[in-house]
Amino acid sequence: MDEVKVVVAHSERATLRVGDVFLKVDADQARIDVEVEAMALAPVPTPEVLWRKPSVLAIAAVPGTALGRLGEPSTASPAAWAAAGAAVRKLHEAPLPPWPGRRRRGPDELAAELNGECEWLVTNGVLPADLVARNRQVAEAALRPWTPVFTHGDLQIDHVFVDGGEVTGIIDWSEAGRGSALFDLTTLTLGHEEQLGDVVAGYGTDVDLDVIRAWWSLRSLLGVRWLVEHGFDPFAPGCEVDVLRSRM
Repeated sequence: MDEVKVVVAHSERATLRVGDVFLKVDADQARIDVEVEAMALAPVPTPEVLWRKPSVLAIAAVPGTALGRLGEPSTASPAAWAAAGAAVRKLHEAPLPPWPGRRRRGPDELAAELNGECEWLVTNGVLPADLVARNRQVAEAALRPWTPVFTHGDLQIDHVFVDGGEVTGIIDWSEAGRGSALFDLTTLTLGHEEQLGDVVAGYGTDVDLDVIRAWWSLRSLLGVRWLVEHGFDPFAPGCEVDVLRSRM
């Protein structure tokens, strides 16, 4: 009999694996609806939807192995990272989805959220003031207008599966919508700066690397509080706080 494995669980959602089936339980039905529609529209390999009922989505496992995990060295080849970049480019060139997306919608809203998070991090003694100030300065380069594209919205390294030099599946589409292309590239390479060249080579167009680096600081500053409050450890080696420290 297959065991039930808890893949991830926090107050908003949980993902369980039973054999080759993943059960996603979400307190927000809208996230499940977005995930199903996004996978149907995305021009890249995605999991097969087996069934869905209120608050639960069942999907099949995708073949291959994840590019890696945040905080751990990636064993994927340069060709696999380049293939991931090419898949992201294909997604970004697809028609915009009909919904706006759950992510921040513009640089002004993003700047306001960033200012609030920086104040919280310092006031509560979570991070040193000089570390926050330096990364807030670096993040400034990301606070510029962008042309919205079809984005995954949460393109973490362990959401992209590969086999050799081919992408076999991209999972977890609940944050998909219209957003910044560079945000997807940033999330994919967060904590794996050494892979950025291969990803950009596969992406196949000019990418402002300074803006990517700015997004690394921006995403990490915005993520620390959420991670702490939901039982994750942004202070683990190679994770968000280390990304911030690398900008010093």
